[in-house]
Amino acid sequence: MQKPRQPLHEVIYTPESYLRHPIRLFKEMGRDLLAARELAWRLLVRDISAQYRQSFLGIFWAFVPPIVTALGLTLANNAKILNVGETNLPYPAYVMFSMALWQTFAEAVSSQIQAVSLAKPMLVRINFPREAIILSQLGQVFFNFGIKLILIVGLFLWFKMPVAWTIVLTPVALIHLVMLGTCIGLFLAPIAALYEDFSKGLTLGLGFWLFLTPVIYPVPQEGTFATLVRLNPVTPLLVAVRELATMGHLSNPQGFWWMSVTAMVGLLVGWLFYRIAMPFVVERVSA
Repeated sequence: MQKPRQPLHEVIYTPESYLRHPIRLFKEMGRDLLAARELAWRLLVRDISAQYRQSFLGIFWAFVPPIVTALGLTLANNAKILNVGETNLPYPAYVMFSMALWQTFAEAVSSQIQAVSLAKPMLVRINFPREAIILSQLGQVFFNFGIKLILIVGLFLWFKMPVAWTIVLTPVALIHLVMLGTCIGLFLAPIAALYEDFSKGLTLGLGFWLFLTPVIYPVPQEGTFATLVRLNPVTPLLVAVRELATMGHLSNPQGFWWMSVTAMVGLLVGWLFYRIAMPFVVERVSA
């Protein structure tokens, strides 16, 4: 009689907290991050293929939101319906460039939440490094920005916008912006997997957040609204990408570095929260 096959991985649950052994915990996190690379790549290829397989216009849809938004706002601005003030770039280019950056941040937040919610059946049935979901979504965020980069280059050529030498530093600010969005997504993803209200409210929250971010208007200088915009954690990072690409200097270097450090530390803490929370999420979902 053939002996039953032994499981490849044995998971042991104990009442002892992971945080009591932080060194072992971080070693396991690093090990699983490396082990998740191949699965993350396969998930990335699958998701990108599925995203454009049943679309007639394909990657063209990546250009539509910033173009339509810029067209509507430009018409409103020219008709004096909307008074946004002076911008250092032609207004259509200013809006499209800023919207591309905002969309990248919003995707970094929402992609983690959507991916964990969609992966619940796989999480229940298969034991695999949960970091694979994070890496695959990060890859998709940068892939989508690469498509938007075609639009941004076209903007610089069409409007004959000046290019500062600091444009070589823009990837640093962009990565920090994505790190901030991923950090927020990692905190919300385990909760959203249990309660769908978070996923439904995310669109409303990001829509309100957009109006507190200098995407369709320059950074205000005075007043209560200006204070809210400056306290917005996205503001210094998004503005830094825009200024490094076009102006050659940062108007708020202290805010940029402060938020950069916050994003890096927050990403580590968010990853830790995600790591500890996911076993409980899987247990609740499978119950």
